[in-house]
Amino acid sequence: MRALLVVNPQATTTTPAGRDVLAHALASDVKLEIVETCYRGHAADAAAQAVVDGFDLVVAHGGDGTVNEVVNGLLRDGIAGAPMLGIVPGGSANVFAGALGLPRDPVEATHRLLQAIEHGTSRRIGLGKVQNRWFTFNAGVGLDADVVAGVERKRAKGREASPLLYLTTALRSYAKLLRTPARFTVEIPGEDAFTDLGMVFVSNTDPWTYFGDKAIRLNPSTGFDGGLGLSALRTLRVPTVARYVTQILAHGNPKGGNLVRRDDVSYVKVKCEEPANLQVDGDFLGTTTEVEFRAVPEALTVCI
Repeated sequence: MRALLVVNPQATTTTPAGRDVLAHALASDVKLEIVETCYRGHAADAAAQAVVDGFDLVVAHGGDGTVNEVVNGLLRDGIAGAPMLGIVPGGSANVFAGALGLPRDPVEATHRLLQAIEHGTSRRIGLGKVQNRWFTFNAGVGLDADVVAGVERKRAKGREASPLLYLTTALRSYAKLLRTPARFTVEIPGEDAFTDLGMVFVSNTDPWTYFGDKAIRLNPSTGFDGGLGLSALRTLRVPTVARYVTQILAHGNPKGGNLVRRDDVSYVKVKCEEPANLQVDGDFLGTTTEVEFRAVPEALTVCI
């Protein structure tokens, strides 16, 4: 088996020693080549080249951003003939790995990957797609994208990603939305459009993300074998948001009259009068006034 190991040396928990251990372990079972990323989009370019060069497996060692880039590189020219994806987490959240049931610890994940290679086990999973960009676990417009954009700005100034940074950025973003509320219209198959929604989250699986070691569950019935999950609030008033957050933290199965929730839809169309921020897998994509999130079944094979 020919395998490419794509390492992001800037990822939160990625170290040279860990990379060397992983590479040595993989090299005992596969014909291995290694690429260390050095610019944004490098992981995607390396994965796309691996497709051209006929590799059987591409292993992403980094955070969710690295995994997202590798996935987009593997599927740049379509889902047919793409190599398998392997994952060894090296970021702060590692949501995709956790949703797949993989260890979020890199040493344990390496052992799991070696077992999968040895026994030839894999799983075909569905992904989400928006604006020609694939996403593995979540996407959204409005509040969550505001948080992602805010965190990216602070990280560019040298701040380290942490649960505290995300929390403080989320509180500031929410306070801003209270002053100038967003208004979204959402369309899903077979139902009338929902209007005047305050925020819109889209899930490709469960959990939606992690806060430290705490899984944040918005659509617990959404998974890689079905469609997308939608979780949207009709209002951002403090009592509604407080009740919603409390339910998420308490049992991860939010309900209520102000919540629009669907766990298995083929697409989610979102429109807004004013440009709103858009994010996929924790990566800020810019602003939009109209966007469609689509579920793509059985898009990728994961070595698991």
